[in-house]
Amino acid sequence: ISACLVGSEMCIRDRLNALYPLLATVAAYLIGSLSFAVIVSRAMGLNDPRTYGSGNPGATNVLRSGSKAAAAVTLLLDAAKGWLPVALVQWFGSRFGLGDGTVAMVALAAFLGHLYPVFFRFKGGKGVATALGVLLGISVWLGLAVALTWLIIAVFFRYSSLAALVASVFAPVYYLLCSGVVWYAETPIAAAIVAMAALLIWRHRENIQRLMAGKESRLGSKKADPAAAAAKPGTAKGKPH
Repeated sequence: ISACLVGSEMCIRDRLNALYPLLATVAAYLIGSLSFAVIVSRAMGLNDPRTYGSGNPGATNVLRSGSKAAAAVTLLLDAAKGWLPVALVQWFGSRFGLGDGTVAMVALAAFLGHLYPVFFRFKGGKGVATALGVLLGISVWLGLAVALTWLIIAVFFRYSSLAALVASVFAPVYYLLCSGVVWYAETPIAAAIVAMAALLIWRHRENIQRLMAGKESRLGSKKADPAAAAAKPGTAKGKPH
């Protein structure tokens, strides 16, 4: 009888160990699906960011509402939702048998949640802040290196989209080149970072076209008045740019 009980307990434990990665991945996707650009805008009395400017539910478009506070809060929360699931698996995953493969799945799931949020009809943002949060969860130094890359490009060229594109390309490069020096690169995590970079570039395809045509808006440039007015309740809505 005792042998049967031990065998049964081991069977249950094996099933739970197989279930934990799936549960962590689903939880990460649901957290990523929280579109804070929309949530913060509603909480602060602003219109839905999907109805003005670029129509993108992200911090940059929220900034076009004229509320720097709303944009800052959106940026921080979008980054936090990418960082939190990855950090939790890094900190506590080992006791549940969660390794690098689960870290990679959770990282990609949180990012995909932002791009295709289940709570907002699968219409999400471009994922820059969430990707940065994911990278910070993988390694603070990796996240800081990518953030510094974004900052340098943004300061010199004044294009947020270009900075995001360059930073996304360098993210997997940094991760692989610095392996053995600052961290040890793991294949599943490297694959997740490459996948995020590819998706981020895809989501910026319209920005790439505008950059090539010389029509992309620079950081600090003023948008048309109708776009800004649309962000304020009770005013006429302008056409997205």
